[in-house]
Amino acid sequence: MSSRTEPSFRESVDLMFNRAVKLMDLPPGLEEKIRVCNATYTVRFGVRLRGAMHTFTGYRSVHSEHMEPVKGGIRYATGVNQDEVEALAALMTYKCALVEAPFGGSKGGLCIDPREYEEHELELITRRFAYELAKRDLINPSQNVPAPDMGTGEREMAWIADQYARMNTTDINAKACVTGKPLNAGGISGRVEATGRGVQYALREFFRYEEDKAAAGLSGKLDGKRIIVQGLGNVGYHAAKFLSEEDGALITGIIERDGGLHSADGLDVEAVRNWIVKHGGVSGYPDAQYVEDGAVLLEEECDILVPAALEGVINLSNAERVKAPLIIEAANGPVTAGADEILRKKGCVIIPDMYANAGGVTVSYFEWVKNLSHIRFGRMQRRQEEARHQLVIDELQRLDDVMGNTWSMSPDFKDKYLKGAGELELVRSGLDDTMRAAYQSMREVWHSRDDVTDLRTAAYLVSIDKVAKSYHAKGL
Repeated sequence: MSSRTEPSFRESVDLMFNRAVKLMDLPPGLEEKIRVCNATYTVRFGVRLRGAMHTFTGYRSVHSEHMEPVKGGIRYATGVNQDEVEALAALMTYKCALVEAPFGGSKGGLCIDPREYEEHELELITRRFAYELAKRDLINPSQNVPAPDMGTGEREMAWIADQYARMNTTDINAKACVTGKPLNAGGISGRVEATGRGVQYALREFFRYEEDKAAAGLSGKLDGKRIIVQGLGNVGYHAAKFLSEEDGALITGIIERDGGLHSADGLDVEAVRNWIVKHGGVSGYPDAQYVEDGAVLLEEECDILVPAALEGVINLSNAERVKAPLIIEAANGPVTAGADEILRKKGCVIIPDMYANAGGVTVSYFEWVKNLSHIRFGRMQRRQEEARHQLVIDELQRLDDVMGNTWSMSPDFKDKYLKGAGELELVRSGLDDTMRAAYQSMREVWHSRDDVTDLRTAAYLVSIDKVAKSYHAKGL
């Protein structure tokens, strides 16, 4: 790679893969098998809209079937192309392996700007796209399970699930054909917040280790840390909200498509979000400094930078000026391979995308399991937990009564302790456990090998090793 040439997203993924496999002892044939996409399907279909026939182009790429079903989102964007979809599918393979979600990697996309269509038109387009994929088994509970991505959400997933069910009327597991559905259509509590919540859990785990904080030149806790978030969509909004409200972090900058906001005292994330919903952007927001070229805030002084929207926002043109000592990639591929090299040389620590935004696929896994088991998490054990906790509370109450003014339970202890874990609490617990375990597997490689100097390489090494072992177990 020339220092003047910006690699594409696909090239960035390949370059980072290459950097990792050089440190592994894989047979050449197996290395190539893991690298390449198994298949990419291009579908072109027509939908009659507004009195005319419109043709749309969509993709579904399957990177690796070392485990099945394969898993990955469907995005709606005008820039969707085969290279991007294949690179994202590869990332999904490594991401699922890293967090031990039992899926291969897949990804899909439709070349469309969803803002240009009415809801009923989007439904027609989505259902036809789902039909084209499902009849090729590219949507199937046991073979290929999509999820939301950029430009799609619960609504589109509900349409896809219903379309699959219409085509497979006797499939008892039809709801498991896609994840990210609304709760009333077979979804799971905590799925909408999952990726942003995962970013929060990832940062919490990073800040548990003094050695890791020292590598980024940071100390202390998340409380008071200055954070700049690029993109206040679903992921960026939830990450910023949780980090500010629950961990005491200061969101000093928010970057959106029409500019950016900056406030040294910290921004009210909920207020900014409401403003964006009402006005379509951050321009005119009264309680912060408005910056017309929001991208310059990527170069502003802060403790943690959270790129949470687009690919390649930190690249060869601005990497030298990025001052954040810690970057967590909430989006897929926000740092190009060239920028990654520059930032590492500067001593910046990057928590890589394949780990940082794995909250979505982790909770998608929980939803898939829920759909296959046909029972809500917590339904069997919640009240039994509460009954057991009541025994403890009753004993403490007796102690309280006997000791009088010398000892009493804290005012809110009883209510908190009595509440059994429902679906949301169990989902958050499972996500927290997953993010902790995955981070520990990365940092162990990072700190135990002299030839591994960054978390991204460590993540690739852990992931590729797991994929290789899966293939080996299959006899390949």
